[in-house]
Amino acid sequence: MGRVLVLLLLCFPLLAGAGQRIKEVAYFEGVRPNELVGYGLVVGLNGTGDKRGSWFTVQSLSNMLSRMGVAVDPRDLKVKNVAAVMVTAKLPPFAKPGTRIDVTVSSIGDATSLQGGTLLLTPLRGPDGNVYAVAQGQVLVGGMAAGGQAAQVIQNVPTVGRIPEGAVVEREVPLSVTDKDVLKLHLLKPDFTTAKRIQEAVNRHLKKKAALVLDGGTVLINVPPEWASDIPSLIAQIEGLQVEVDSVPKVVVDERTGTVVIGEGVKIRPVAVAHGGITVRIVERPRVVQPRPFTRGQTVVVPETEVEVKEREANITELKGATVGELVEALGTLGVSPRDLISILQAIKAAGALEGELEVI
Repeated sequence: MGRVLVLLLLCFPLLAGAGQRIKEVAYFEGVRPNELVGYGLVVGLNGTGDKRGSWFTVQSLSNMLSRMGVAVDPRDLKVKNVAAVMVTAKLPPFAKPGTRIDVTVSSIGDATSLQGGTLLLTPLRGPDGNVYAVAQGQVLVGGMAAGGQAAQVIQNVPTVGRIPEGAVVEREVPLSVTDKDVLKLHLLKPDFTTAKRIQEAVNRHLKKKAALVLDGGTVLINVPPEWASDIPSLIAQIEGLQVEVDSVPKVVVDERTGTVVIGEGVKIRPVAVAHGGITVRIVERPRVVQPRPFTRGQTVVVPETEVEVKEREANITELKGATVGELVEALGTLGVSPRDLISILQAIKAAGALEGELEVI
């Protein structure tokens, strides 16, 4: 097993009792980015494009040339310098025609690298099928790939790249807040406690009962008559209000990498833990058996297997911790590896001794 990182996070951005602006924990209905997607071609690759078996790339290139007045048989095309890609982008709210946005370019064929390629003009469509932006430009790749017939070296992911400000917005998403009598705030992480605190903060600021909690994820705000002609200013003031965000203490475990993140507020009730390990070692040692001289026997290979089982001794240790530091110190007394630590935390949670939420990703 390679090097494993154990990360102990002493404070989360959303700690219980931590003040945050409303705009950091909620958004007004409709004021959100929209996803865009398009299909395009990246050209100018140095032999790292799609291979001859990618028929959709050949067909796309032939169609593009045909629209430009160049008639060519798709069977005569070689596309090693061309790659078919999907282009994705986020259209920010209130983006006007002419605004430039970043795009991500991802290969969908068998290209080995997009390095040095140029994305040709690609329409980007929304879920409604309308074109909201067009993308084109030089693809920047954060990885590389090189090799020969017997070996290859790949760093990061060379089949995905970005084009900073590579798309131009052609159509805006209709959105108006000036003619609304009611505003809705949607929490990024639904929670009744946080929603109630937002309601209280808004009512305290407006000096009237204008806000109402609909559910754990929505706060309804009735626009006061004195703000009806200047709703953007009202939204700006509400977004800047400070609220205390309530969050559940959490332990996040990534079993693939062995990473453990322990948030502040996680506690362990007094519990005794004995953790050992069993190691099984199996070695195959095939033995060649020769026949005796002057006999008609045959040479055969006889399998021989060696099995060794070792069990690590483990002492019973009492674990308890009122703070992250005490918890880390208590777990450290076991002298366990990150993988063992994950198993211990899961067992402690199953025993009901972990005061916090255990999330496995």
